[in-house]
Amino acid sequence: MCGRYSIYESMDHYLKELAPKQLVVNGYDLWPIERYNVAPTTRVEIIRPTAGGLSVEKVKWGWAPFWAKGTRPDPINARVETVMTGKFFKQLWPNGRILAPANGWYEWIKDPIDPKKKQPYFITLKEQIPMFFAGLAEVHPGLEPDERDGFVIITAASDQGMVDIHDRKPLVLAPEFAREWIDPETSPERAREIAVEGCRLVTDFNWYKVGKDVGNVRNQGPQLIEPVEVKYEGPEEQ
Repeated sequence: MCGRYSIYESMDHYLKELAPKQLVVNGYDLWPIERYNVAPTTRVEIIRPTAGGLSVEKVKWGWAPFWAKGTRPDPINARVETVMTGKFFKQLWPNGRILAPANGWYEWIKDPIDPKKKQPYFITLKEQIPMFFAGLAEVHPGLEPDERDGFVIITAASDQGMVDIHDRKPLVLAPEFAREWIDPETSPERAREIAVEGCRLVTDFNWYKVGKDVGNVRNQGPQLIEPVEVKYEGPEEQ
């Protein structure tokens, strides 16, 4: 998974899809978020569980444990194959489970004729409903951001058909699995099952070419997700 995604609806739009009857304990406004080009190291809305209900927080995309700070850029993704057993994310698993709501994400593929050129693609759900990326985060509640805070998005291997775009994809959970993922009562064993088996299939997605302006982190706006050629629909289910 490359390091850009979009979240441009109001937070209420994502919460209604995720958990319309669940209490949200902190305030958020009803204005559209309008982040069409979320980049690493920037702060963006995530959803996490608290003792009183769901909480919406703006947290930096990228995280590393204290002992790894400064050795390299903070990772933004974590592989599902190792995130639950490796040392690096041990501090976050399993109690740091969060969701990163989104409308889609971007991938770049190399031009077969000129490898120095890359074509961006935008990937969305065919249903045109919100996505929920499974993630892990460290969050310290308070009025000011804590330098220790951050989150990573869990990635899984791409199914046949999307490998030509990228060999990894974010762990996109259907709403029913997403609700379980952030339920504090969900056991680590069940969370592991969701992470391994709950990713939506490649046949649930569309992807299409978009303009190269998305490559500049300063660029924002709905024009970034406009197709530049005929939309390609993912493979049909067998």
